[in-house]
Parts: sequence; structure tokens; C-alpha cells
Amino acid sequence: MFVRFLEQEFSDIPGIVIYEDGYGVSRSSDYIIYSVEAEAIDKVVAQYGRATKKHAIVGGQTSCKAPEVAAFERHLPSDVEIVSCHSLHGPNVDPKDQPLVIIRHRASQKSYDLARNVLLCFGSKMVVLTAEEHDRITADTQAVTHAAFLSMGTAWRANNQFPWELTRYVGGIENVKCNITLRIYSNKWHVYAGLAILNPSARKQIRQYAESVTDLYKLMLGGHKRELEKRVKTAGRVVFDAAGREGEPLMLSDEALDQFSLGKVPKERTPNNHLSLLAMVDCWWKLRIVPYDHMICSTPLFRLWLGVTEYLFRNPALLDESINTAIEDNTFRSDDLEFTFAARGWSDCVTFGDFSSYRDRFEQIQSYFAPRFPEATRVGNEMIRVLVEKT
Repeated sequence: MFVRFLEQEFSDIPGIVIYEDGYGVSRSSDYIIYSVEAEAIDKVVAQYGRATKKHAIVGGQTSCKAPEVAAFERHLPSDVEIVSCHSLHGPNVDPKDQPLVIIRHRASQKSYDLARNVLLCFGSKMVVLTAEEHDRITADTQAVTHAAFLSMGTAWRANNQFPWELTRYVGGIENVKCNITLRIYSNKWHVYAGLAILNPSARKQIRQYAESVTDLYKLMLGGHKRELEKRVKTAGRVVFDAAGREGEPLMLSDEALDQFSLGKVPKERTPNNHLSLLAMVDCWWKLRIVPYDHMICSTPLFRLWLGVTEYLFRNPALLDESINTAIEDNTFRSDDLEFTFAARGWSDCVTFGDFSSYRDRFEQIQSYFAPRFPEATRVGNEMIRVLVEKT
């Protein structure tokens, strides 16, 4: 194995040769994987691609395949074969049984089989897609999910809140919101920026989510209960009834939701309007997305997010409570205001293609929550393990 690595921690492992730069790796390797940020893929392939060994197989692990494939076609020699991949989970998740997309873009059967056999070592579930299919599905399953949690973190930071210290954010659905928000902010900013900014489908969906949040919040502020109820329940019927989920067991149970808390669970739950969840289903409705269609390619975070939206919308009493709370209870009003601002702010960052602003926003909030990352990662890993067992 030939690697280009800044640290020397692998230098004593037999069979691994460390090169000072990518030229040595490209000249020597039969199978090369570019594991770089999507924003940087063109620059890196332009620098090292021309040194690629004849008939080698080249792939990448970026979250957005359009710029990756374009870079390979632009800078690699024509005698090089292209088999790309993408592990649909974060760095702290066991890859076993998680989706791994493999893309045969330009390759013989022999080369494709070789790449596939190498990737089988992860123990993941192989999903064969084209680059275009990959980008559309990842936009459907990841882009808005990330935007929702990024916006929650931004709102809590704006209100100078650590949500696990507030009883209204502990227990049930709130556990998923807190744990996954911290999990996302504990990772590198570019993991989410590239998928959001470089994927045209993702930009459209994130913009719609911000619009859904804004529209629903205005209905709440105006006290327009009839209009809010009609819009929310129409969206719920379209998204969940169209998927044929009636009669199917819920993905998440009360017991599963309550056991993963970062704070002490109160004896009585504080009713929440769950604006982030209402807007998620409204967004799917507006974009005609049936979230269950892509379960084979879904990430653990998406399955958790879908699980809590399903938990809310398929529980009529809880959904009615959410709508009543939105109109009659001001407990979450300031939080919802900041959440609305945040959703629009993240959408603007993505629409303008502004990586610098995206990074600044992300890292400011990341530093605010950093002290709780180790515990959130531990709890989040267990939450994901339980979810994988059930789905």
C-alpha cells in the first residue's frame, strides 16, 4: 500500500510505503482513492492526476460526485479507469452494514470487480449508482437533514443555550435533536459544505427548507391555526400515506427515544411545536420527495431524522399538541425566531457558494459546543447502533 500522509505513525507497519507527495503514489499504485474535500478535488487531481500509472483504477470519496467526476475526466489520462465510491456514514460509525455507493464511471469489468473486492473489506452494503443518481439521492437524504441540525445549533448558540441544561429540551424527540446536532458540529465543516454547496439539487432543497420554516413560523406568529393545521396535515398525508406506512410499526419507540439523554429527563414533558420537524415534512411535500424511497442509501442521521418526523406525524394526538402549542404557547417563540434566522442564513451561504462564510459560521458554533462532544459522540454511537438493529 502506498500513501501520502503528513504524519509518520504508519511508517513502521509492514507493507505500507509513505511518499512525500502524491506523485509517488500516483506513479506506483494500481488503485488510487482521492480522499479530499469536494471543494479541493479539481485542484488536487490537476496536480497529481497526470502522473497516474497506466491502466490504474482511480476513485474518490467525496460527498458530491459531479465535481469529482469532472476533475477525473479533465485531468486523468484516457487509459486510466474510474471507479468511485462514497461511504454513507460519518467517521465514528462502524461501516459494517452501512450503505457504500460504488460508481462504475469508466472501467472494464475486471477493474470494476477489483475495486469492488477491495471495498468489500468494510463489510458495508454495496449500492451501485451512477454519479448523477448519487448526487440526487444524497441531496434527498442528507442536505436538508444537515441544514436542520446546523440551524438548531445556530439558534441555541444565538440564545446562549446549552439545550441539555433546559428541561424542555430533554427526553423523547428532543434527545435526537440535541445528540445529532452535537454530532454534526463535532465533525469537520467541509464534510457538510461540499455536499451542500457543490450539489445543485442540495441547494434547491436547502432553500425550500428555509422557505418552509419561514412560512410556518409566520403562520404561528399570526395565530393562523386553521391555515397551519391544514398545511401541516396535508403535507403529512402526502409524505407518509403515499409511502404506504399506515399500519407499519414506527421506526423509533418511546423507550428508544428516552434512553439517550444528555440531561436528566423531567417527570413531565414540555409540549413543543417542533417547527424543525413540521418544516421538514413541508419541505418534502413541496419538493415531492418520498423519503422512504431512498432507505437503501440513507445515512444513520437521516434514518434518525426520518424516525422522529414519522414519530410526530403518525401520532395524531402528538401532532395536534404540536399545532396547538405553535399557536397558544410562547415557550419556544424566541428559539423559533432564531431557528428561522438560522435556516435562512445557512441557505444564503449555500446559495452564494460561500465556503468561507460556511466555515466561519460552522466553527464559531463548533467551539461553543465543543466541551460536550465526547459524551454526545458516545451517546450518539449507541443511539445509531440501536437504530441500525431496528431498521
